[in-house]
Amino acid sequence: MDRLINYTDILLRVPPLFLMDILMRLEYDVPADSLKVVDDLAIMQPSERVNNYDDLVSSTDPLAIKSILWYLAKLFISTSGCLFALGVFLLPKPYLINVYKFLGCIGIMFISYWANVSTTKAVIAARENNEMNPHTSILHSVLSLDLQGVLDWNEAALAIVKNYVVQCTLGLTFQHIELGPANRLMQLLTMPAFMAPSVLAMLPVPDYMLHHSPVFAALLPLGKIKMTCWTSAVQVCNNIVQGYRYARQFVSDVGLTALLENEWVRLRVPTVLRTFWMLRVAEHTISALSKCFFLKEQEVDASKCTSDTLLELPRELLVTGCETQTAVLGMTSVISFLCHYVGSFFQWILLTEDEDDRSIGTVSAILFFILALQTGLTGLDPEKRFIRLCRNFCLLFTAILHFIHNIVNPLLMSLSASHNPARHRHVRALSVCAFLVVFPVGLLIYLWSQHTMSTWLLAVSAFSVEVIVKVIVSLMIYSLFLIDAYRSTFWESLDDYVYYIRAFGNTVEFCFGIFLFFNGAWILVFESGGAIRAIMMCIHAYFNIWCEARAGWSVFIKRRTAVKKINSLPEATEEQLEKLDDVCAICYQEMSSAKITRCRHFFHGVCLRKWLYVQDRCPLCHEILHLVEDDYVPANFDDNVGNEQFDAPAGFADQDLQQ
Repeated sequence: MDRLINYTDILLRVPPLFLMDILMRLEYDVPADSLKVVDDLAIMQPSERVNNYDDLVSSTDPLAIKSILWYLAKLFISTSGCLFALGVFLLPKPYLINVYKFLGCIGIMFISYWANVSTTKAVIAARENNEMNPHTSILHSVLSLDLQGVLDWNEAALAIVKNYVVQCTLGLTFQHIELGPANRLMQLLTMPAFMAPSVLAMLPVPDYMLHHSPVFAALLPLGKIKMTCWTSAVQVCNNIVQGYRYARQFVSDVGLTALLENEWVRLRVPTVLRTFWMLRVAEHTISALSKCFFLKEQEVDASKCTSDTLLELPRELLVTGCETQTAVLGMTSVISFLCHYVGSFFQWILLTEDEDDRSIGTVSAILFFILALQTGLTGLDPEKRFIRLCRNFCLLFTAILHFIHNIVNPLLMSLSASHNPARHRHVRALSVCAFLVVFPVGLLIYLWSQHTMSTWLLAVSAFSVEVIVKVIVSLMIYSLFLIDAYRSTFWESLDDYVYYIRAFGNTVEFCFGIFLFFNGAWILVFESGGAIRAIMMCIHAYFNIWCEARAGWSVFIKRRTAVKKINSLPEATEEQLEKLDDVCAICYQEMSSAKITRCRHFFHGVCLRKWLYVQDRCPLCHEILHLVEDDYVPANFDDNVGNEQFDAPAGFADQDLQQ
């Protein structure tokens, strides 16, 4: 039952999206000759505008002025309609149901009026065609048992019976869903008002009275609808004020982000957008197939038409599925849904269940929507839109490959460092890495063989090569950790190798970031500019170039400083290590070589260097690690080596770190 209620809430929010979609598909172009007055006035001086305004207006074609006025009217109507649809979309479900009831009453009134008009016209036409006496009627023929008279009223009688059934249904529905104040007299008069034209059509009334009966029949429903508007206006205003106060209080208490997230969940925005897009695609599919199946041109073969339509249908659906902003949002939701399951599939392969890795759907949706805005997808011609959409999909696929690498990379590091004996997990992770290398290579071979060099192809190539480099770097570090796991002695050079490999990978990524920045700048200047592209370039320049460069430089400075501090410490001799006979207090492994701090503690040089990345105090006693003078060694240093290493009580280093 709860699921049915949720589905109902989703379906109720779909029609406002269709309304916005229809309004966005309207043409708002103004003819070039219609703007002549505006252009002439723009180049004139203020004094000339006053003197020549009447002449310009009088010499302008009245159709041009009407075109401008019609353009402004369409723009106002579409803007108002979109705002109304957005307001309806944001309503809570009880108020949303009331809106649909009110709109249903209006629709019932119009349907009833049109049905009554059609019936009365049929009766009047039957009287004129059969040249009947105006005082005769269907009821008179039936009561007089005039069979011939009944047959003369055949079509008109059938129309009256149909209208009678329709009006009964509409009247009962109107009584059930109307929102006006309860009034017993009005309730009793509702059904007679709907049925009045059908009843009059059976009586011997004059044609003029029968002709105007639908108008009088619609007065009562129209009055009740108008009364509902007046009685609900105050409540609507109060609800708007209360909603504004609630939102303001919510923002002041929790924050704007929490409000947006709460409304996002309440409105079920992704599901509603996905439902809207699927229904929209189904509508276009039915329309395209109906055009083919009901084509009556003699020169076209039906089977050929069907095959051509089926082949072109996916392309047409993709083109029409992103022709408006609402359609792009719907397609974005569908892509997010599909990418979420792609990420879940690779998590199933890798046997991981990290919740942070499930954000691939959200990241993919944001990326696709930004690409759509950046490339102006909705404003392109159908052919260019399809090409641009395919290019955006290629960029999205490469981004998904980067995300999959972010899933498999920490798994590789954990498997290699934790001595995990489960070989099937290693095989799964390596298989994904092989896919991340083979797929971009195959994609690049296909794209470069089918397309000429362009800025778009260079961007896809850069992203693909970058993911290949990242996978190779991960595999090299994974191999080093595996080798270290099976070594019986401490590998002091491991940290240097890992640092150099990661530095190489980060340098390649940084170079590709600079290349993509200049590639985007070329597109902005020479191909397709725009504010959104310029903003995205600024964001890319800050996060992917400036922040990465600053972080890399910071790591380099810390490492160089740590190396200098380590070099200032004396190296332990073999006699000192034999006399100590202990493990490194940082990594708990035996020491074949060690550095000695001024507080007479022994550590691996590599371990101590890593520690200096965090702070420059001893992990055991919290003294300054490096020497002030390079030749400083206590006179009784060798005699106290074995005793000073464990002067501090157990757990002392942990307490110092916590402080």
